Amino acid sequence: MEAKNWVAGEWMIPNGGSYVVNNPSRLSEEVGVVHTSEEADVITAAEAARRALPGWAGLAGSKRADLLYKAADLLAARADEVAVLASREMGKPIGEMKGEVVRGVNLLRYYAAEGVRAVGSVIPASQEGVLQYTKRVPLGVVGVITPWNFPVAIPIWKMAPALICGNTVVWKPAEFASLTASAVAQVFADAGLPPGVLNLVVGDGAVVGQALVEHAAVAAISFTGSTTTGMRVATICAGRNMKYQTEMGGKNAAVVLADADLSVAIPAVVSGAFRSAGQKCTATSRIIVEKSIYEPFVDALSAAVRELYVGDALDPKTYLGPVASKSQYSKVQSYVDLARSEASLIVEGELQVSPDTGYYVRPLVVTGMDVGHVLAQEEVFGPLACILTADGFDEAVEHCNRTVYGLSASVFTRNLERAMRFLDAAEAGMVRVNLESAGVEYQAPFGGMKQSSSHTREQGQAALDFYSQVKTCAVYYGA
Repeated sequence: MEAKNWVAGEWMIPNGGSYVVNNPSRLSEEVGVVHTSEEADVITAAEAARRALPGWAGLAGSKRADLLYKAADLLAARADEVAVLASREMGKPIGEMKGEVVRGVNLLRYYAAEGVRAVGSVIPASQEGVLQYTKRVPLGVVGVITPWNFPVAIPIWKMAPALICGNTVVWKPAEFASLTASAVAQVFADAGLPPGVLNLVVGDGAVVGQALVEHAAVAAISFTGSTTTGMRVATICAGRNMKYQTEMGGKNAAVVLADADLSVAIPAVVSGAFRSAGQKCTATSRIIVEKSIYEPFVDALSAAVRELYVGDALDPKTYLGPVASKSQYSKVQSYVDLARSEASLIVEGELQVSPDTGYYVRPLVVTGMDVGHVLAQEEVFGPLACILTADGFDEAVEHCNRTVYGLSASVFTRNLERAMRFLDAAEAGMVRVNLESAGVEYQAPFGGMKQSSSHTREQGQAALDFYSQVKTCAVYYGA
């Protein structure tokens, strides 16, 4: 398997160099080769997208929809193949990865349906004989920069609404998801997408991403990744007067109140914290527990964590696999080392494989730090969760909001009044009751507050607002 560029309807090997991808579950296994791009490749891709724009934007919405439906059918037919490749490339357990591919199929079908829906409204005019109305029109060429942790779903939930709105796309995937990106691009190629409508450019973020944001002739950027990079993307785009959206970090809390049903709370907290080895921006990183139930909660959580199966991503029994890369392993391990030295260990899971075979990190729960500690403030992006305690509802909410992030938050309670108060008081873009923090359905808006987001939303109908602009039209046809 090779990761190459797909530009103007042609597969081509860029000249920026290459490297071998090894399976993070089995470091001795080679998965494929990634050929990296240079700045000139990005400029070429943006030019191809510009040339394709009039024809694509001029197609009837139903015609664009037909191609997205076809891509959905092809992706569904290749679901197992794509899922296995992604699991081998970035280490997500195969069960989760298959679910993610299904989500990609559903996203394509959801946005395909928008091809025959209304794109504007009629507005009464104050002058007789005037028809006044609005319609959505494309932005133009859009740049899409996607992360490795959802190598299928996130690219599709950006590209599908962009395409159905009539835009053309230049896609820069994460380095650790480039092989999967090539497989996804092949789906669009085989679906018959016209040349230049979607262009894939693989390579390092410092080269390809920077060129796309700073120099390419694009009208908008949609970025998902780290807060540091996202803030820089926003600054550059603002300077170029380009539309942008940035989905960035999270330090998400699960608040467990004294009246919570632990049979509901424990599985949800464990899933939120440890699925995908904690490598989700919506992962549960802080667990805020009312003091009166601290001991029974910790006992139940500890028992659940000890039962987790940590193994090879392709093993169907695996609950969490390795982290995605050597650099990710080093980052997460630095927080684990900090936790061991400055916090109190509650429970640590066991590996069902040799730790030397891959980038495995044991699931870990710690306590003993205050709400301002690094472990309670910085995004770990790994299978490490910390427990904070609260005297009651008000303090729990205060702890929940004590962060620069505001992506997702959950509360576990049987009290409807407290549940509704939490939905109002939690400073997060996605708030949930008796559900894990990690997860939102594809037809619902996705995004955060504070430093988690640039205040736009992805998915659902909200995505159409980002990938289009409103044109107000008025026609005088005579009194």
